[in-house]
Amino acid sequence: MTTATPRTLAEELRTRSDRGLAGLLRARPDLLNPVPGDLTQLATRAGTRASVVRAVERLDTFALQTAEALAIAPDPCPYPTLAALMAGDAGNAAVAAALPRAVAALRAQALVWGPDDRLRLVRTARELLTPSPARPSPTGLGPTVAEATTGMSPGRIQEILAAAGLPATHDPVSAVAALTGLFCDRARMAALLDTAPAEAVAVLDKLLWGPPYGAVTDRPAAHLQWLLDRGLLLPAGARNVVLPREAALHLRAGRAHRAPEPVPPALDPATARDPQLVDNAAASQAFTALATVEELLKEWDLGGPPVLRAGGLSVRDLKRTAVALDTTEPLAAFWLELAHAAGLIASDGEADERYAATPAAEDWLQLPDHQRWAALVAAWLPATRTPGVVGTADAKGRALAALGPHLDRSPAPEVRHRVLTLLATLPPGTSVPERALLSRLRWERPLRAAAPATQPPAASSPPQGPAQAAPPSTAADGAAGPAPTDDLRSRLAQWTLIEAELLGVTGRGALAAHGRTLLRTTGDTGPSAETDTDADASPIAGALTPLTPAEATATAVRAAALLAPLLPEPLDHVLLQADLTAVAPGPLRRPLAEALAVLADIESKGGATVYRFTPASVRRALDAGRSAAELQEFLTTHSRTPVPQPLAYLIDDVARRHGQLRVGAASAYVRCDDDALLSEILADRRAAALRLRRLAPTVLAAQSAPEQLLDGLRAMGYAPAAESAAGDVLVARADSYRTPPRTAPTPVPDGPPPPDRTLLEAAVRAIRAGDLAATAARKPATATADTAPPTPGALPRTTSAETLATMQAAVLTSSPVWIGYVNADGAASQRVIAPVRVEGGYVTAYDHTSDEVRTYPLHRITGVSELADDAV
Repeated sequence: MTTATPRTLAEELRTRSDRGLAGLLRARPDLLNPVPGDLTQLATRAGTRASVVRAVERLDTFALQTAEALAIAPDPCPYPTLAALMAGDAGNAAVAAALPRAVAALRAQALVWGPDDRLRLVRTARELLTPSPARPSPTGLGPTVAEATTGMSPGRIQEILAAAGLPATHDPVSAVAALTGLFCDRARMAALLDTAPAEAVAVLDKLLWGPPYGAVTDRPAAHLQWLLDRGLLLPAGARNVVLPREAALHLRAGRAHRAPEPVPPALDPATARDPQLVDNAAASQAFTALATVEELLKEWDLGGPPVLRAGGLSVRDLKRTAVALDTTEPLAAFWLELAHAAGLIASDGEADERYAATPAAEDWLQLPDHQRWAALVAAWLPATRTPGVVGTADAKGRALAALGPHLDRSPAPEVRHRVLTLLATLPPGTSVPERALLSRLRWERPLRAAAPATQPPAASSPPQGPAQAAPPSTAADGAAGPAPTDDLRSRLAQWTLIEAELLGVTGRGALAAHGRTLLRTTGDTGPSAETDTDADASPIAGALTPLTPAEATATAVRAAALLAPLLPEPLDHVLLQADLTAVAPGPLRRPLAEALAVLADIESKGGATVYRFTPASVRRALDAGRSAAELQEFLTTHSRTPVPQPLAYLIDDVARRHGQLRVGAASAYVRCDDDALLSEILADRRAAALRLRRLAPTVLAAQSAPEQLLDGLRAMGYAPAAESAAGDVLVARADSYRTPPRTAPTPVPDGPPPPDRTLLEAAVRAIRAGDLAATAARKPATATADTAPPTPGALPRTTSAETLATMQAAVLTSSPVWIGYVNADGAASQRVIAPVRVEGGYVTAYDHTSDEVRTYPLHRITGVSELADDAV
């Protein structure tokens, strides 16, 4: 049974409600792998180094500062002592208001336990956050007097007491306690410093906010010797000294941090725009995104570039793709990775491996625009592949390639979700500068990079004294200044803002209405419950989890429904002009766009697309099997303006010459009913490379392939047509090349996946049941001739006869018993069961541990013990 005041973390966990335990498991999902057998195992796992490091890294700035203050506070630490460390002697209203939330967040994550009068930081967290020479604390504090004087001779300690005006003691322990008491006494410490030389006070000021270490020579100056004599500087090595923690706290007026940050940075200055304008701008960009991906698929319709031996796309092919998409190489890498994440492009896996569109791309192209957008966004939200790192070097100095390996960055989905969540907190149509978002993100998840090892600052004399102390290692204690943007999380946030604008999730920097729908709603279940409001389950800092692929798909579908009315309606007509161009005043319906792309070349894009008709483009349409009459009818049907006479002449002229020459395979031959035309070709110097010779008045033979012969004659201005062995004209409609069925790349999670509600409820029940089995009171067992005395914590041991008799008695009395059980894999466990029947060498019972009815072989039960009357 637990006591009123928990003595261990496990005992405190037993006092939590099921919702409180679920909040802990949700915030720290690594504790669930595998599910702990009881609360003692849960507490032990929560104190392991790997788990604590992960939990500490997910704290916000003020919760982290609170944990750092607890690490330098007495253990256990009363709440008033912690408040004094955070707010200082003068107090701070903002700190006082925010501190309960920070303590509750630490307690909810099992980093702090105990009542307010005995707050305890878990041992592993204390070891991580306590200052040491090898691992400085962001507080800038050094060791305590007791730690710094370890190994110092008793005589030297007594000399320090005498110089400080304290009476001598009989042992080093009391001497250290007396010196500590002096440094902690504000009045006596102030009186001592009033007698200090000005140079000595300047030395203390330089070491005040850290690093607290300095170097001295063998013959220190008088002002340094004054500090050494009174213990204000204590030895920290052969020629190094340190400012003890208690003295530094007095000089800081009791503050553990130079600049506590109880309140997150404000998202300002804010720029307000008309929400409708923002939505329209986002919708326009969403349509552009669809057109860009569609153009990429069309560019690779017959097969894309080859795959590098190490994987990915070559720099040259990336440049070609960027030119084809009329964009920059970084943005081309984004569109490639987006299409790859959506399963639209992949490698074909052949011997001469190359990239191509997948069969899924055909299905995607047939979807309505808003559904195609939903598919892209659903792939983008949980993606861990990060196109922003393309071109940078990996750990071995090799450049990272688009579509290649090593592009996964696990924090990407979480950062992406946080950026969109911050934008959603702003009023509709409102945007803020990128810098404000980055500052808020850094406050919510401060980076805790290890400080580089440096030599202690010099404190030698003369002439300079100690060097200026370096600034604290975290932004929390540093002076206000530019927020660093060279860390991974800041770059991920910057890329998220760019990508969200490209996809039409945001418009003019503000989150669009359909973009807000991409976040979880209050009706979502599972890990979306990001805060607990139970009395013992306060909001957990850092509990915001990214969307799973299933959640991303569901939210993208909801967002697409809002986006659909904003997308432009496809048109079924163009405007033909006399200069052999056609203007599409908006997006065209797919059949019209595909047919027009064959008949004409795209000259410019934008709000209106301009197509230009050329002899080559008309010949391309004729090669695809269209006749001149069909082309004329197609233009007449789909143009709101009459077909210009120059365009009609162009089509008729190309059609009249098209197919007059026929090219087939001999190696290759050319035949024509007009022998004069063949003579003209033979006399043309440009035909020398084709190596033609006359076989008959109407037939020429060539020593080149038919494809080369066709291209050569077309380059000379002719319009040849290919024919089959039977003499029929071949329709030059190229078939699309597709890869075999491919699955989209799977995101690489940042640690264990967040548990859903079903798993949390099952895990809490299992832990509660296992804890009941482990802690239930048993009736005292007595040793017999065949059994040894029971060992505390060991499995029960009884003979087969005793086990059978006890089980049969439990069936008759309907009472629960405690058993030891070894499964088929040899794993031993202890369980609390309520036997229902015993027959055939098996016992059927309700297992309180697994909360189900199970059957156990009697020969696998190591022993049985009756429970105390009030155990269950």
